[in-house]
Amino acid sequence: MTWNELDRRRAERQVEDFVESRRPPIAMREQLDIGYRLDGREIELFEFRRSMRGHRIEEDFARLVYVMSRSVWKLYWKPSGARWRRYSPLPEATRLDELLQEIDEDPNACFFG
Repeated sequence: MTWNELDRRRAERQVEDFVESRRPPIAMREQLDIGYRLDGREIELFEFRRSMRGHRIEEDFARLVYVMSRSVWKLYWKPSGARWRRYSPLPEATRLDELLQEIDEDPNACFFG
């Protein structure tokens, strides 16, 4: 599978749906929210909070990378203060929605504590 505009938009739509399902109530979003960045074939999910001084603090919690040569998505998580690590319970999948479901369920408390 090649990574074309249609594939990129499909992946972005899936991630947008995931993020929207996990966002806090509207009244809280100025203080706490989640979002994503899409850069090439890489997607980073992050949480942001407001500090006591009102500064925006972003904390990445998941990275999804599409490997075109193998047609798979790889999943990474980021322990506090550490570098990205492969998520060993489900390190890769052929479908992005499988990995988004794993993040959502978070059975090992790696993404949402």
